[in-house]
Formats: sequence, C-alpha cells, structure tokens
Amino acid sequence: MRRLTLLLLTLAAPQAGADHNMPGTDRITYFGYENCILLENAHARVVLTSSAGRVLEYSRKGPNAIYLDPAQQGATFEGGDPPFGPTGGRLDIGPEMVIPAHPDLWLGQWESQITGPRSARLISKKDEPTGVQLIRDFQLAEHSTHLSVTQTIKNVSDSQKHWGHWSRTFGTGGGIVLIPLTPASRFPASYVMYGPGPVINYRPEDPNIRIRDNFLEVLSTPLRPKLGMDSQAGWFAYLDRNDLLWVKRYPVYPDRPYGELAGLTISIWYYQELMCELEPIGPRENIPPGGEASFTEDWWLLPYTYPHDGSDLDLEAISALVEREARCP
Repeated sequence: MRRLTLLLLTLAAPQAGADHNMPGTDRITYFGYENCILLENAHARVVLTSSAGRVLEYSRKGPNAIYLDPAQQGATFEGGDPPFGPTGGRLDIGPEMVIPAHPDLWLGQWESQITGPRSARLISKKDEPTGVQLIRDFQLAEHSTHLSVTQTIKNVSDSQKHWGHWSRTFGTGGGIVLIPLTPASRFPASYVMYGPGPVINYRPEDPNIRIRDNFLEVLSTPLRPKLGMDSQAGWFAYLDRNDLLWVKRYPVYPDRPYGELAGLTISIWYYQELMCELEPIGPRENIPPGGEASFTEDWWLLPYTYPHDGSDLDLEAISALVEREARCP
C-alpha cells in the first residue's frame, strides 16, 4: 500500500522546474511537449514550449486562439521543416527574402525560464548563419488577457547585422482580419497581394477583401494567401469563429526603413479556412557586434460575436472596444 501511495504522489507531482514562488506559473505537459511553461490568471492561459520557441496556447476562458496542426503533436523538427513550418504562436526575424536560412532559430530547441509572476523567457541557440541569438520575453497581466511579447535580437557576431522583427503567429481559420487604414499608403488598393510566383500585385482585386469605414477587411479566403499592408495605425485585429477578437498592438516608425520588399508593416497569410497568420513587422535594425534590438507586441483577447449570419461588423463599435479594452497600462 505504501508503494502505491508513493507512485500516486509521484504521478501527481509538478514537473521539475515548477516554481511555486512565482504566482501564475507552472510547468506542464501540453500538446505532447513536456516541461512547457504555463502562465495564467483568472482571465487567460498562455502555454510556451522550448520546441521552436513557440506559444502553444493563448486563450480566454475557453477555446485556444492559436492554430495547432494535430499531426504535429509532440513533433520535433530537426529532420526538416513541415509544409507550413511548426504551427502555433511563432516569431521570426527577416527580411524574408534575403535573410540566410536559420533552422536553429526556426526549428530548434530553446531554453526556457520562469522569470517572475506570470512571466517567462525563451532563449535560442547562437545562430551562425544570421550571427544572432534571440530572446523572447512573455508577461501576462494580472487581471486581463493582456500578454506582452518582446523579442530581442542579440548580435553575437563580429559584424553589424541588419535584421528586424517578424511575427508569424497562426490564428485559427475562417476569421475576419480588420486593419485600420492610415493616410498616404504607398499602395493604390491599401494592400498588395503576393503571387503568382515572385510577382507582387500592387493593384489587386479580390471579392473577399474590401475597404469600409477606413478599415481593410479580409472577410474570407483571398484569391492568394499572402497579403501585405503599410498601415501606420499600430494595431490590427482578427475575429475568429469562437467569438474572440485577437488584438495586436505594436510600434510603427514612419521615419525608419522597413526591410521587406514592399516596406510592409503588416503581412497576413490567410490559408483557406484552416489558419491565418498574423504578422506585425518591425523596422530594419542596425545592430553592432555585442548590441541588441527589441520589439514588443501587445496582445489581447476580447469577446466579440462573429457574424455567422453574414452581416457586416460594426467597425465603429470594434474601434471603441479596442480603444477601451486593449490599452497598455
């Protein structure tokens, strides 16, 4: 009986690395990955994995806002990049078309640390092709769904580096992208569409994309999945079919160069009804040897009803909701 009791206690024990002096944190197994970091409060849950330095869950009292491919449960990616890469809440660096391949950053194992109440850090290996190491800091607020996500690019080489932040988080499929527009866009249609092939179409026409009340709306699957915008509003949102409005805020620098081919501040990759990639893009950084550059995204999950009846969203109400509920303290 004593052996059975000891076995039950062992199975129920927290995993190694759990720090109960840090409120709102734990170490758990999730989606087949051991030793994940859990950040939580009464409103939200965040799960981080060392596998490719990703967010596996970002939720508000229920459904996960992040898309995970069920076939990737517990997968490691050292053997090769799957067609869509590792799914989840991904981050990366760019510019996309000129940066060297960096599988240690994109697919590798990261170090994970609990750093404080509802906060954690993921640290990559030092990457020889790019000459940098990445550090990702996550801080969940005490009383809301607000998650601060900061990526730091640290130059570990002996020459200056010019990379920039590139977010690549997957939301669940079939939602509506909402991007507030700002004056003086370089694009005649306020967005560009990539493809076919290496073409960037600066005057696309798509029945599932429209401009209304100073918003660009991506209502459903576009003719081609990859889109780019140069809005300087500093936020956009994605309304998913689980009635979650995922708001991302981030800084925009009108007087600094952006490294993507079309000088984008945002990219959206909307793939059928399966997933939608939400991509704030940072400016081109000039990082000297031993120096670093950081970029912060602030995330919120707000309740808002998805229009399953096909009706139009009340964009004025959404703007008011974002201004009221998705503000940094």
